[in-house]
Amino acid sequence: MSAAPLVGYSSSGSEDEAEAGARVRLGTGGCSRGQSPLPSQKLPVPDSVLDMFPGTEERPADDSAKHGGRVRTFPHERGNWATHVYVPYEAREEFLDLLEVLLPHAQTYVPRLVRMEAFHLSLSQSVVLRHHWILPFVQALKGRVASFQRFCFTADRVKIYTNQEKTRTFVGLEVTSGHTQFLDLVSEVDRVMEEFDLTTFYQDPSFHISLAWCVGDARLQLEGQCLRELQEIVGEFEDSETLLRAHAEQIRCKSGNKFFSMPLK
Repeated sequence: MSAAPLVGYSSSGSEDEAEAGARVRLGTGGCSRGQSPLPSQKLPVPDSVLDMFPGTEERPADDSAKHGGRVRTFPHERGNWATHVYVPYEAREEFLDLLEVLLPHAQTYVPRLVRMEAFHLSLSQSVVLRHHWILPFVQALKGRVASFQRFCFTADRVKIYTNQEKTRTFVGLEVTSGHTQFLDLVSEVDRVMEEFDLTTFYQDPSFHISLAWCVGDARLQLEGQCLRELQEIVGEFEDSETLLRAHAEQIRCKSGNKFFSMPLK
């Protein structure tokens, strides 16, 4: 079995930080009248001047060690904000109990697997927005999804995913009911992406909730016997049919460090 491409993940969590904030600059130390500033005491250059010469600005080094070994999908650029549209999944206690059984078992095959900090179902790939386009993008998105009703879905099929670059592997639960409603949402999100000349979603998406991830391509270790055993754990877990059924009640857009929620009707 080959892994489906990951739906809507970038390779580096650092891309989710605000890229347009003020940078710390060295040296604004005082000097007496008539003195020139010392070479090590550079005065800050106004943002308005920096914007005139985008190619002259020094870019911060991308240290993957600071992000669990993850590598950027796209380069760091001042004023670019990594943006992602998704349906949030609020994990109940029973869901976390199941995860506490699944993850240690998967770690017997790939010890470097770690649990996701939050859970969601992607409706877009990670794209880059300029700061001044964030609010117009969100407003267009709100207009597109305003008429959508809330719906139920089930995610109970264990599946292994990688991102497009094969630099990260994920253990997820694939949606087995509610797929049509997710496709309808993606259709509207894609229209907004096209309006802003951004990359649309995958042609044949596998909607899922990622449970755990690791650096590198671990499909060989996780598919086959491990995958079958994980599916057996899900099937035999008490009330798994009920606890893996959920409601899609809102759409969320994350751009940099900003979150925008759009409730469904």
